[in-house]
Amino acid sequence: SGASMASTVLSAVFHITSFGWYLLLVHLLLNTHADHAPTGVFLYAGQWKYLTFLNLFVVASFWILFTLDRSLVYPEALDKFIPLWVNHAVHTMVLPLVLLELFISRHRYPTRRTGLLILGTVSISYLLWVLWIYYAAGDWVYPLLGLFNQTGLVVFFSVSLLLVMLLYILGEQLTLLVWGITAKAKRS
Repeated sequence: SGASMASTVLSAVFHITSFGWYLLLVHLLLNTHADHAPTGVFLYAGQWKYLTFLNLFVVASFWILFTLDRSLVYPEALDKFIPLWVNHAVHTMVLPLVLLELFISRHRYPTRRTGLLILGTVSISYLLWVLWIYYAAGDWVYPLLGLFNQTGLVVFFSVSLLLVMLLYILGEQLTLLVWGITAKAKRS
């Protein structure tokens, strides 16, 4: 039908545009010369540390922490090194793109148990990577982590994991609200 074709075209345009946008960001970040960067900016994984997978968590946590104390996530020295629009492209534009995708792309979620298990595995792997960087380099990837003792880190990581899982469930529920029950994978 015409509506189905329009939805398919809109979805293709969105995904091609998003892909192009992030190719541009990758290009810009790869061509940023780390020799002029403030200390610790590219502590691990070079410019790739800005390309994260937990979109909504990144947007929310970044801007909350930035508002409370920007030095914890984005020190002022970065303003001279990374243009303001690139910061917004990485930390702000993600939200409208995720919301736009919600309305133009039907996603099929796995069973909640499977989805949360995969998300938990990826999240814990990332946290282990962050801890490894601290162990190997002696510096925290995110300055905020240096404020906590061991108990505080366990609480912070646990709350972060819980928030990520709640955002997953929110995304699942919003998808069901927008697209209906067919967006949920059938249980085998």
